[in-house]
Formats: sequence, C-alpha cells, structure tokens
Amino acid sequence: MIKQVQFSENQVTPHQVELPENQVELPQNQLLPDFTDEIDLRQSAGNRSVVESVSSIPNELYDRLGLSMPRWLLWILTAVLGIVLSGLLVSTLALWTPLWSDLDRTDEELLAGKDPQKMPMPGELASRLSQYQLSRPMNILIMGIEPTQGTVDGSPESFAGKSDTMLLVRLNPSDKSIRVLSIPRDTMISIPEKGLTKVSDANAQGGPVLAARVVSRTLNNAPIDRYIRISTSGLRQLVDQLGGVEVYVPSSMEYQDSSGQTSLVRGWQTLNGDQADEFVRYRDPGMGDLPRVQRQQAMLAGLVNRLNNPTVLPRLPQLTRMMRKYFDTNLKMEEMMALVNFSVNVERDNFQMTMLPGIFSRLSQDPNSYWLDMTGQQRLLNDYVGVNLTGVKPDVRPVQNLKITIQNASNQPQLTEKVITYLKQKGFTKINTTADWPDTQRQTQIIVQKGNHQAGVDLQNILGLGNIDVSSTGDLESDLTIRIGKDWK
Repeated sequence: MIKQVQFSENQVTPHQVELPENQVELPQNQLLPDFTDEIDLRQSAGNRSVVESVSSIPNELYDRLGLSMPRWLLWILTAVLGIVLSGLLVSTLALWTPLWSDLDRTDEELLAGKDPQKMPMPGELASRLSQYQLSRPMNILIMGIEPTQGTVDGSPESFAGKSDTMLLVRLNPSDKSIRVLSIPRDTMISIPEKGLTKVSDANAQGGPVLAARVVSRTLNNAPIDRYIRISTSGLRQLVDQLGGVEVYVPSSMEYQDSSGQTSLVRGWQTLNGDQADEFVRYRDPGMGDLPRVQRQQAMLAGLVNRLNNPTVLPRLPQLTRMMRKYFDTNLKMEEMMALVNFSVNVERDNFQMTMLPGIFSRLSQDPNSYWLDMTGQQRLLNDYVGVNLTGVKPDVRPVQNLKITIQNASNQPQLTEKVITYLKQKGFTKINTTADWPDTQRQTQIIVQKGNHQAGVDLQNILGLGNIDVSSTGDLESDLTIRIGKDWK
C-alpha cells in the first residue's frame, strides 16, 4: 500500500559514513571475537561488590598488560576515554531521535512552539513527508462517535457508541484527488442476525469491523482499507488547537449545552471547539439528517483550509502527537505520513464531496429513515469508492436535462430572472429557484450537488463563468446549484 517507506516511528534513516582508508567496515552480520577467555573480569571480581569490581578494572588491566606508565596516568586516560565515549553516545542518540518524538516535552510546550530550534521548518517538514508516497488508491472509513457517559477519553469504551458522523474517504494518487462520500446516519442497512437498522448502529453493535463490513456491502462490496474513529472530544480539541475554524452558518441555531441555552447567529463565524461540535451535530427539526450532513461538509472544508495554512503546517507532527488519544485507527505510522503528504499536495478542485443518494419514505415507521437510491449511480460508485459495475449504464444525460436550482447571492434581485432567461435560451428545461443566499458573493458559484464534476464543467462552459464546488452544500433537490455572484453581467 505504501512505497518508499524508509523509516518507521521513532526511527530515522542513518546517513552513509565514509570510512578512512585504513579502516575496514565489518560485514553487517559478522560477530566480534569473544575475549572473555583472555580477560575474565567476573572471575577476578570474586565476591566483591559491583562498585569495587568496576573500580579495580584499570588496576587489573595495568597488571595484565604489563604497562610501564604510572598508575595515576592510566586512571586519567581511562576517565578521559569514558567522557569521550559518553559524549559520542549522547550525540548519536540526539541524531537518531526523529523529528516526530519530542517525548520529553509537554503538550503545552509543543503547541506553544517553545524551543524553536526543535520546531521543523516548512521546507524540512515537506522534505521528510516526501519520503512517504501512496502507491495505489485507499478507502478510509471515518466515524465520529457519539459521546458515551462514564467513559474516559481514549479508552476502548469511549469509542463504543453510535456513529454520529460517517464518511468514506477515497484518496486516489492516479488523478491526485480526494473524494468524500457522506453517509447519513439514518441510512437503512441490514446487519447479519440483527435485521434492518440504521448505519449509525453498526459501530455500537460490532465495532469498526462490522461498520466497515456493512458499508462495504451496501456499496456493492466497495473495498475499505482502513478506519478512523474520532471521539467528540477529539473534534473539540482539534478545532481549539487550530485556533478555531471559519465556516458560514446558513441559519441561526439555538441549542442546549452544559452552560445553558446557546445560539449561533447566521453569517461567517470562527467557531471554537464547543461551537464546532454543536454545528456538526445540531439536528434541524423535521428535516432529517441531510442539513446536518451539509454542515459537516462545510466544517470539513473549513478544517482542510485551516490545516493548509502555512502557520499550521509545521505544527502537524505536534498536533498528531497530542490528538492521538482522541483517535482510534488501524493506520500505520508510515501510512499516516503518506496520507498527510498526499493531502497537502491535492489541488482545491480535486477535493470533492458528495452525499450518498437516497430518499425519505413517508411509509416508513420512522420518518427520518433514509433509503438508498443508487439507480444510475455508476459514475459515483466508480469515482468515490472505486467500484465498477458491469452491465449498468451510467447517467449520460446532457447538462441541459439536469435539475438546476438558481440561488441569488449578488444582492441584485433582477439577476435571477436574467439567469433563468439565459438558461432557457440554452435549452435548459428543469429550472427552479430557492431563497436568496444571505452571504453576498463576488463570483458566481456552481455547486455540484451529486458528485458529477463533469456536469459542473459543462455548465461552466455554457455560462462562461463560475467557480466549481463539488459538495452537497447546494439545494438538496437539484443536481446543480448556480449561486449567482456580482460577476454576472
């Protein structure tokens, strides 16, 4: 899975050292000769104490070797040699201590950046990360675990709850892309011997192995290579240590936390850890889990932007060290480094998100239950999970036949009708509008709701403008959302 892995955790690759011409390097597996027959220190020590035996070694060497130098000179040479060897040993250990350890420093010192000489520079960090490369696509199941009362963060019990968030992330080195498939927690699945239930129950009933198994089977036996489980405290701590994450709150939210009634007002905000936790877990009354999935994708995009900040990149090793107790994963250290190296080099347009397609059934006993509808989703399965379905025709409808929603974000109401007229002239037949976006934008945005990036490119070519955003943050009922900016003329 990982190639070019040259060193493991707590180990670095030693540099090659050229030996002097008169010095011969021993073969790697050759043993040094045994001199215990010639100098048996244990026998000469007899029943004396350890201190006495050690202190007598120079005297015994003096007698056995028949030296003519004064004994006091031999003692001085012995002391000097010991100091030199100790210094060499300490220097060697210092050189072999990896950039990632810093085991003798507190979390506060690491995150505050004290002792800047030990902090890696961005160029040095990039050089070390470049040694780790992904050799093939990797699918990772990420689960945000609901808090379990009475458990300690990092204990096995703290990861045994239901999954409040579930993402299947595919990292593909062939096209240098990261694609995120959000799986609503109310998605109906079947668990062996348990029957029909929601996907959020899988971790609580059988841990990450069962969760990965049912997700894989639901997605036509999609490969799932690794898993990551994150505790609720983990998200709060990560956001706080990053200094907050900037997201757009689309509508005001009122919720109850430990300090009492709290709210988030609409607009751009830098959320702290507690606010970020509520932002991604808040459930809109009567709207199921889909708006929450949209906010989770918005938070994920905000985290990616924050982690790519030049001031944060050098602190990634220290953040990884501090956050490890809030994560449970079967990723190896080399794989983690490869993922970090791959992620920081992915272009923004190649970071794409979508939601697992489905519907809410009015006939269900639970109105919030989400039923999958994978009809015509060959492209999604191929791009987001790496499954190729033979004999199934992909959705090849031209962009003019897709559902288009227009949302005005220009603060110029007359532009809505202007865009509708233009689209009809270009042959679009399924056009509807939604409430204006409250955040005024300079540039028009094309939101690809269902993961079909090519459809966004086709629409962009027709409009002659627009930034493409592949995510499920537009209108839930449409294929594409045009969020009109001030650049529309």
